Amino acid sequence: MKIGVIADDFTGATDIAGFLVAGGLATTQMIGVPAQGTEVTGDAVVISLKSRSNPAEEAVADSLAALDWLRAQGCGQVFQKYCSTFDSTAEGNIGPVADALMDALGEEMTVICPALPVNGRTIYNGYLFVGDVLLEESGMRDHPITPMRDSSLMRLMEGQARGTCGLVPLATVEAGPEAVRAALAAGRAEGKRYMVLDAVSDAQIDVLGEAVRDMALVTGGSGLAAGIARALNGAAPSGAHGAEEAGRPLDGRGVVLAGSCSQMTNRQVALYRDIAPALALDPERCMADAAGYGAELADWVLAQPAGPADPAPLVYATARPEVLREIQARFGAAASDAVERCFAAAAARLAAKGVTRFVVAGGETSGAVVKALDLSGFIIGPQIAPGVPWVRAIDKPCSLALKSGNFGAETFFLDCQPGAVRAREGAK
Repeated sequence: MKIGVIADDFTGATDIAGFLVAGGLATTQMIGVPAQGTEVTGDAVVISLKSRSNPAEEAVADSLAALDWLRAQGCGQVFQKYCSTFDSTAEGNIGPVADALMDALGEEMTVICPALPVNGRTIYNGYLFVGDVLLEESGMRDHPITPMRDSSLMRLMEGQARGTCGLVPLATVEAGPEAVRAALAAGRAEGKRYMVLDAVSDAQIDVLGEAVRDMALVTGGSGLAAGIARALNGAAPSGAHGAEEAGRPLDGRGVVLAGSCSQMTNRQVALYRDIAPALALDPERCMADAAGYGAELADWVLAQPAGPADPAPLVYATARPEVLREIQARFGAAASDAVERCFAAAAARLAAKGVTRFVVAGGETSGAVVKALDLSGFIIGPQIAPGVPWVRAIDKPCSLALKSGNFGAETFFLDCQPGAVRAREGAK
């Protein structure tokens, strides 16, 4: 195993797995920490945790358990995967997990690099940008669980991890891999525990991938992992050993479940509900009886047309920021938990009734759905959009597209079902 990834949520795990496959690494994604003795073949294994927003001590314990399993497999490099918008609170969980992994591996320094230029996440002078604006000015400012109000990765990391943080600036990155390695060595000599890596283009990501390909521990987003994969396999790999074909989505009935309240998911839902059957989830009913209401939502989905020209029905909890603030003021954090339980109940019933294709928006929602479906792992298929591949369950007839909230174009839900779209257009 060349790379073992510890991912802090399910959409982030499929995100990085898709980029590793595209970079030429045969990759398997596991749901939770596999039991000791579980054998998984391939160049890379991604372990999906639900550790982004739970208590820091739980995130650390789960991550260390994943590390123990990866080391038992002879893993060559450990990659701590977090979101390209560095989703975390002032206390963690990125910093505490990174500290724990470094201590367990006996490492004195590692890198911080959530950059994903293909999706508009770039780093300049240590500041994280989303498109043309600073992170703190983006839609992440109003995230219901991890609102991001600071764009300085060095300041964020020093606030939630031990030690000091340095910077490898863009000019150094543009000078090439050797210049980056020299800057990292200088940072280590100065006692820096973390080094933020600037990157604003895929060409710079490739420089960074070459520079850190031999580090025992790397932390970052899927962009850096893609750079490492390309460094290991040459400049233009076309995919890993037929893995994309093996992971192509199954035929059958589908559903779209949208829990994210990100700006992009709001736009995707607004476009799609004008085309497909759509039902807004009621938070009050989730709070009253999540399981019963989830079953009712599933029955509504099953009652919708399911011909080859029919787009999959949509159930959504997606809401505009002002509506979300009102819900939070009325119900607090319990509302999010109830919504997740409702989506989980709906997904379990739909799978039992023969639904085979699940398109899910939002990391927390994806985690709830995957756990409800009781899946152990995925084969990674083709990417629908950068960072969003189709994945196929290894133990059940089930295909999923697990989308981080801000990923994909406005047409993403339609992009997942081009056959239905073509059929509908042909009938006009």
